[in-house]
Amino acid sequence: MAEQSSTSKCDSPLLQAFVDHRNILVKIAARITGCRSRAEDVVQDAFFRLSAAPQITSSFKAQLSYLFQIVRNLAIDHYRKQAMELKYSGSEEEGLNVVLQNASPEATHINLAALEGIADALNDLPQRTRYAFEMYRLHGVPQKDIAKELGVSPTLVNFMIRDALVHCRKIAGRQG
Repeated sequence: MAEQSSTSKCDSPLLQAFVDHRNILVKIAARITGCRSRAEDVVQDAFFRLSAAPQITSSFKAQLSYLFQIVRNLAIDHYRKQAMELKYSGSEEEGLNVVLQNASPEATHINLAALEGIADALNDLPQRTRYAFEMYRLHGVPQKDIAKELGVSPTLVNFMIRDALVHCRKIAGRQG
């Protein structure tokens, strides 16, 4: 199958040079990445970049040099990315042993009490104000869409959201 791909003709002389020298390009990438399968990925990335690139009309030697440089740069980028991932990754057991900040029973109780207070504060609000606040703050619906749905002006929706936020802050301030 590899023999067929090397004998096929490409529209671009640069892509044809790529196809003709693919094995050498893979070897170059493998020396940098340390893995043949990763080198294959690098060469495939290079092919996609070249197929999207504009036509290059230069000498054959310059085209080969360009190909080798692209593969070399992509292989180095791939190697650096892999090194970064290895530096910041860990085993599953390490992830299970991570200490969570504020995970004490006391902190959990305080956080739940604050959430209950905010829920109670939202229940104190008029239905329309609560709806506008929840749609905007929790669901990310734009204020103009809320205004259309409620049949009011966007300015009024803005005031309802502000009033709800002030009310929630007031209730949370009493509990803190």
